[in-house]
Amino acid sequence: MKLPLLAPPDASLLWLEAHRIVAGSHRRPLSALPTEDQLAQALAALPQGPTRWVVEDLWTPSILLRELTELPKGAEAQEAFFRWRFMQALALEVPHFVQALEVDPGVWLTSGIPEELRETLLQLGLRLERNLHNLTPRWLHLYNLLAPSLDLPGMLLSLSPVEPGRYAGTLVAWGRTLCLLRQWSEPMTPEAWLEERIAPSAAFLQRESRTPQQLFVWGAPAWPESSLPTRLLDDRSVLGEAR
Repeated sequence: MKLPLLAPPDASLLWLEAHRIVAGSHRRPLSALPTEDQLAQALAALPQGPTRWVVEDLWTPSILLRELTELPKGAEAQEAFFRWRFMQALALEVPHFVQALEVDPGVWLTSGIPEELRETLLQLGLRLERNLHNLTPRWLHLYNLLAPSLDLPGMLLSLSPVEPGRYAGTLVAWGRTLCLLRQWSEPMTPEAWLEERIAPSAAFLQRESRTPQQLFVWGAPAWPESSLPTRLLDDRSVLGEAR
């Protein structure tokens, strides 16, 4: 069930969210994209060697593209096709670098990052002589950490605090493999997430015979009770995985 797309190797971990940056013991709040000085200070707190960057979902959008039974011939043509479909599906105007992985026959997971942001991060890594191993959306990093133990259909929320008590973020669900991925930049309370986003998604999955059995939540200190058993993911359980 673990997805090889941007799969994290053994490496130091730079955790980059919209509201904070974490690198080992270095933690700093953010209110916008980090500056080069802020990134350089964070990287300086990590040992030399490979570094993997886990990046805010809202800066690295993802989508499942379905019913793609025929693809253009050749690697370059396929890259251009997936970039076009990704940009079209999300109505993006800023050029994005896009990667794609087939997770089921005709179903492709595509994840992108603005080309300008990606180039900035790559150039910064070169100047600081840091081997930037990969850039991974936060939701995918969390999913891959959970995947080895996920035997039952479930859901994961990867949340970003936008204002006190309100969150934007990503909902993903899996049955045999990843089957649902939705992202929202509009913040909601946990109660609104349950009513307007989780419940309709669970109903859809039930019709598909993929009724979720558990809910994992990242980014919120507490979560309301619901019919789904809920496990809160915290810094210790997730950031502690970094070597």
